[in-house]
Amino acid sequence: MKFLPIEIEEGLNTQFMDIPECGIILEVFKEHYRKVGFVKPWIAFFVCNDYHEIIGAAGFKGQPKNGMVEISYGTFKKFEGQGMGTAICKQLVSLALQTVPSLIINARTLPQNVASIKVLERNGFKLIGTVYDEEDGNVLEWTFMNPSVPK
Repeated sequence: MKFLPIEIEEGLNTQFMDIPECGIILEVFKEHYRKVGFVKPWIAFFVCNDYHEIIGAAGFKGQPKNGMVEISYGTFKKFEGQGMGTAICKQLVSLALQTVPSLIINARTLPQNVASIKVLERNGFKLIGTVYDEEDGNVLEWTFMNPSVPK
């Protein structure tokens, strides 16, 4: 599995333009980067499998603040239910901790998104509670139980 950066400069993303699911994500992140900035590695990525197929997207909702960062991930419909989301989440957590080992990693998911809840649980996240999200309303907030961070 390989993470391919979604760049801020549109011309560097042309390899993704012919994939319908990617076009929507490119538009979202163009606006997102304007709001939160573009600081590698705290960006978004398309995820490529061993067969060079784009299977989904993952990333950070911005650079860390106050020792915390929020992740986001998803697989395209064709690749759902194959364990890809779990692997993507694991690699995203690994990237964050390789960069800042003491980082607290958070994620949010809709209460009815059972698949995403299972992905987070499989990756060592614990449910913290329900919070209000401007885009999604009431969501479940999760924190990765990082063994290198004192409790």
